[in-house]
Amino acid sequence: MLAGVRGLSLCLLSLGVSLTLFILSVVSIALTVLGVGLFTTPAVTHLVRMHANQRRYLARDWAGITVQSSYRPLPAATGVGATVRRCTTLLRDPATWRDLVWLLTDAVFGFVTALFPAAFLAYGAEGFVIFAGVWRAVQHHYWYAFIPVEGFGTAFLCACLGSVLLLLAAWLNPYFIQGHFHLVRAMISPSRDALEQRVERLYETRHDAVDSSAAELRRIERDLHDGAQARLVAMGMSLGTIEALVEKDPAQAKRLIAQARENSAEALTELRDLVRGIHPPVLAERGLGDAARALALRMQIPVEADVDLDGRFPEPVESAAYFAVSEVLTNAAKHARADGVWLDIHYSADAGGMLRIAVTDDGRGGADFGKGSGLAGVERRLGQLDGILAVSSPPGGPTMVTMEIPCEPVRRR
Repeated sequence: MLAGVRGLSLCLLSLGVSLTLFILSVVSIALTVLGVGLFTTPAVTHLVRMHANQRRYLARDWAGITVQSSYRPLPAATGVGATVRRCTTLLRDPATWRDLVWLLTDAVFGFVTALFPAAFLAYGAEGFVIFAGVWRAVQHHYWYAFIPVEGFGTAFLCACLGSVLLLLAAWLNPYFIQGHFHLVRAMISPSRDALEQRVERLYETRHDAVDSSAAELRRIERDLHDGAQARLVAMGMSLGTIEALVEKDPAQAKRLIAQARENSAEALTELRDLVRGIHPPVLAERGLGDAARALALRMQIPVEADVDLDGRFPEPVESAAYFAVSEVLTNAAKHARADGVWLDIHYSADAGGMLRIAVTDDGRGGADFGKGSGLAGVERRLGQLDGILAVSSPPGGPTMVTMEIPCEPVRRR
């Protein structure tokens, strides 16, 4: 019975939603020649992917079948040029065309496989309805399967056949539902080429992570050697001189003590800055939301922060997001000539959980990965966590940097 009810639901999704979205997708893609489709195709494709993701969820929840997705990241759609790039990226994504073929297949074969469970139950119940007395109204004019309804005896045979069909339904219906979702997995799961690209991407990000860790260690060693260590050595030499002068020249010893005190204070400040550069205390104690607000308050230009986070996230995610936001805000302050910056951080449970960050400024624009702006480093840092970075920065501005990191909260407030 449960399989029959689920089958009816899938019938509505397959014949109603899938067929409608297929027609809309074909019409929208055809209209790209006239330019209209450049604006409608992203919206329609978004609906298609929502529909496909819903079927992935049902496959996992109803049949225990995992259907992977491999959609390519999309650039932020702000402005006509970005909208065109977004549409082009969608049309170049093999997953878009797999979804399109699946919509048509789902409207035909998916509908049939989903219809069988309900049809088995309904046809089996019909045999009992005929035996209950309907045979009197339809005798000599109706066939139930291969049985002509001619009287009480044939009506009893209809009930027997109905029992057989209900027994078959109890056995076969779950297999029809599983067959439906196996068809879904065969149609919209990533191909072998996509999986190979995924492995190659993971290989690259692993090397980036190793290189970043080595570079970070070298930076810490250099900062310690050139900063705090040098000041501590100088302070030790000053203390040795003070020890020799304290009896002979007390005035000079006092001056050296004051200088040593200054060196110790500067060394302490440099150590604190170094620790803050490794992992800020506010980030460790209060989490990404409060750390981002504190970062916004320290900026030289006004930053309006809108943070909506319900809890804490894994430490690597919070650290990567914090330093990414710090780099983007620093770029806006140094290069954008902006009067204001807007920082938006929120978490969405869609697509398995996604931390989304957007930094927008009203500066001169023209931000580019290849101009030494630090964005390439941010992209590598996010890539280690399967995150993505999209930049929209036309000449004259505004500039919008969007970052997404897949994750799940580890502790909620």
